[in-house]
Amino acid sequence: MKVWIDQDLCTGDGLCEEIAPDVFTLLDDGLAYVKEGDKVFAEPGGVEGLAEFSDSQLDAVIESAEECPGECIFIEA
Repeated sequence: MKVWIDQDLCTGDGLCEEIAPDVFTLLDDGLAYVKEGDKVFAEPGGVEGLAEFSDSQLDAVIESAEECPGECIFIEA
């Protein structure tokens, strides 16, 4: 599974990072980004920054997308 964030929609609330800190992170610009291990998909961000995550993280990633006030988290199979 893969996930990406549309930073244009991100409100910077940080709920995704609280729910799934292994998949999401907030950067100095106040916006959330996806990550794979130590690699953060901050350049260029958006759909080009598809990060893979494990099946064990699926529930947390789905919860993050559902709770996101900006509705900016997109999950792809």
